[in-house]
Amino acid sequence: MNRSRTTRTLIILLPAIALIIGIGVGGSEETPSGLFQPVYDIYQRIKDYFYKPELIDDEKALYGAMKGVVEQLDDPYSEFLAPEEKEQFEESLEGEFSGVGIEITIVDDVLTVITPLVGTPAEAAGVLAGDQIIQIDGESTEGITLSEAAYKIRGEEGTTVTLTVRHEDGTIEEIPIVRAKITIEAVESKTLSDGKIGYIRILRFESDTVTELDRALNSFDLEDLTGLILDLRNDPGGYVPTAVEVAKRFIDDGVIVIMEDRVIGEKRYYAHGNSVPNLPLAVLINRGTASASEIVAGAIRDHEMGILIGEKSFGKGVYQRFFNFEDGSALKLTAGEYFTPLRHVVNGVGLTPDIEVGEDADPIDVATSWIEAHAGVEMPIDLEAQPAG
Repeated sequence: MNRSRTTRTLIILLPAIALIIGIGVGGSEETPSGLFQPVYDIYQRIKDYFYKPELIDDEKALYGAMKGVVEQLDDPYSEFLAPEEKEQFEESLEGEFSGVGIEITIVDDVLTVITPLVGTPAEAAGVLAGDQIIQIDGESTEGITLSEAAYKIRGEEGTTVTLTVRHEDGTIEEIPIVRAKITIEAVESKTLSDGKIGYIRILRFESDTVTELDRALNSFDLEDLTGLILDLRNDPGGYVPTAVEVAKRFIDDGVIVIMEDRVIGEKRYYAHGNSVPNLPLAVLINRGTASASEIVAGAIRDHEMGILIGEKSFGKGVYQRFFNFEDGSALKLTAGEYFTPLRHVVNGVGLTPDIEVGEDADPIDVATSWIEAHAGVEMPIDLEAQPAG
């Protein structure tokens, strides 16, 4: 089977979605000749002696071996995708697919929900960020890969999948969910407080998110606004360039994100003059805020252009390169880590809000109060010296 690599390399920030065109391939270490000879020898013995030769499938054996090579990395975001799995992955990039609407990852070897997407069957059924999925339709998820889990959870519109989840309080619940066509709008906007506060919610960092964000900002009379609320709750992330461009709208000047890659070394993305007045800015985050969303939130906070309100974010601070192969399969491989402008670690840590909001309070109300308390103040400011509102 011809497995020469195509020229396209992609960088992915999300477990299941989002990519940018990457740069080159290098930094390779020489593989000893004959390292995988024992694998070939074992497979040859299977072909020679297995009592039911009709069950031997060269392609499945090859893909299985490749999955094993990647799985030994014990990295939840790296995986080999067979052609049908890659096809599903690419469908998820389009923002419209049939399923239940959750972003998943592997945490401590357990299939875990990053976030239920806003307005989806999963959210309506009660799936929560941080839930551990221990069974899918009664089958254990122990040892499952992300692509395998996605394949089992997604399905034809109108059919039902039952997820057995362990909530963070330890309770176990069976949640039947009817699959539906999932369509996620990238940006929602409106005004609050009699038109004095602009509210923008970004649900995914897709190719058209910046255009939609600019349209939302242009719909506001920015000169008359007291402040802005940027809602990144339950936003699992997306394209790196999109995150950078979004952050540029709110940051005057300086580093947006620092990326450390084994191949290209350190790369910094910069802002050089924002397009939005430096109004008081409240950024809403929760445990479903991940990846590209954390890039934006971290940059805004590090530059003191706004304050974070809500819950600690998810903490996905690594990114993946995506390699396509000619037979339709692909390799998704963690290649580096990113940091906030002040070099704060995100991966496995998350972003801690400046104002933590419990279940008994509405983050939007808290953000509104904070903005009203800072009316007329121009960012950046020393946030620690200001009233919480």
